[in-house]
Amino acid sequence: MDFTPTEEQTAARELAARIFGDLSTHERLTAVGTGSDGELWKALCEAGLPAAVEDIGLLGLVLLLEEQGRTTAQVPFAASCVYGLLAVSAHGSAEQRERLLPGIADGSVVMTGALPDTAVRAGGPGELSGVAPVVPWLRDATHVLIADEEQKLWLVRTADARCEPVELTAPWSAGRLTLNAVPAERLGGAGAYDDVLAAARTAFAGLQAGVCAGSVARAVAYTNTREQFGQPLAAKQGVQLRAADAHMDTEAIRVTAYEAAWRRDEGLDYAAHALTAAWWASEAGQRVVHAGQHLHGGMGADLEHPVHRHFLWGRQLDAYLGCGSELLQELGESIVHGEGEGEGDA
Repeated sequence: MDFTPTEEQTAARELAARIFGDLSTHERLTAVGTGSDGELWKALCEAGLPAAVEDIGLLGLVLLLEEQGRTTAQVPFAASCVYGLLAVSAHGSAEQRERLLPGIADGSVVMTGALPDTAVRAGGPGELSGVAPVVPWLRDATHVLIADEEQKLWLVRTADARCEPVELTAPWSAGRLTLNAVPAERLGGAGAYDDVLAAARTAFAGLQAGVCAGSVARAVAYTNTREQFGQPLAAKQGVQLRAADAHMDTEAIRVTAYEAAWRRDEGLDYAAHALTAAWWASEAGQRVVHAGQHLHGGMGADLEHPVHRHFLWGRQLDAYLGCGSELLQELGESIVHGEGEGEGDA
């Protein structure tokens, strides 16, 4: 396996880093509050980054989401790309791709997803009823990709449903989606649910890698300048060990997300690898953001300090990906039953 980015992936990552670095600043995030940054989303779409994901694949998306996570940029980038562009590209009909992909690429169509933890059932032909209690970026979305109780995927327009705001740990513009015989259209067939769920786990693990990298970078900068008893905090062995552990956890999240994404792009089975990435992102991610906040001492408890955003995002991603023990149980069961292990796997 080779995770070396292609020229296209590298160029897209560098462009994303510049845009997020220039526009997702502490001052802008403070001004935006708990909502989304519409200007930043417009800039990303005008730069062609959502559209590029169709060419640079899931690994390319993971690289872009790392840059988003470093700055905790409040845009529906992960949701619209993984539940929209990648899902429709891989499983949509020719008519669905022609109708939806251009809008997803230019940002006029914003997708999000409600796959696990929903109580949705298909009623009459092309109708859905039920509730998805927490849907990330629902307040920004024009369409939602929903899984029913039989794990069939459906597309629903938010204009046809009832959407109520829900505040989460992180500012994800989330909402509660209520469906009452709402018109819906099928997306994909057998295997579509498993693929989209695995892609989402991989993408959000990549986002967590960026959140953790940003938290560690802030902790390193702070402990190198903050002095105690005439020495920088970073000179203390305990601080160095804590930061080193956080760095290694971050690298574990990154490399497992890279592997799962690479395998999907290569057409290999990657369900177990996506679960592994999700477990690292959940279990290790919360350790990293706790360490980042702890290494800031009293400043880490300041709700106005930038490192606190990494803490909130890290804990939200931990919850969104699923409890670490539950993911580990699912991974263990998949291994026992021989799922996710293709021929020739090492």
